[in-house]
Amino acid sequence: MKESRPSFEDIYMRLAITLAERSTCARLKVGTVITSTDFRKVLAVGYNGNASGLHNGCDRDEVGNCGCLHSEENAVINCDSPRSTEKVVFVTHLPCSMCAKRLINLGNVRRVLYAHDYRRRDSVDLFAQVGVAVDQILMSGIQQERK
Repeated sequence: MKESRPSFEDIYMRLAITLAERSTCARLKVGTVITSTDFRKVLAVGYNGNASGLHNGCDRDEVGNCGCLHSEENAVINCDSPRSTEKVVFVTHLPCSMCAKRLINLGNVRRVLYAHDYRRRDSVDLFAQVGVAVDQILMSGIQQERK
């Protein structure tokens, strides 16, 4: 009898979803996990919220300008792996364009996997320009991203 095992993609997306529960953002809870391409190492994690030591909440109610650091931004800050290390990023929501640029500057991001669309999709084009694959994960597997 063949044993059913979850894929690494499912495991790390579940971890990103669990990390999002720590978010202190009032509007959208997002989590990020950065791994090695062989999935043997978690290189960094992040979730959205205010800066360490500040109050655990948004600074403002304005959509897109609440003052919270984005989960991808926190994961990039937490990632101390060299640029030469190839990386896979798991994020609960498609990154915004600024977080896409941060992930691109992190170096050697090969794939970005996300569970939910974001209100804007500019990041898909940015990732394509530098050869980063973008896929939407369904918990039963991966669905190729629409262009």
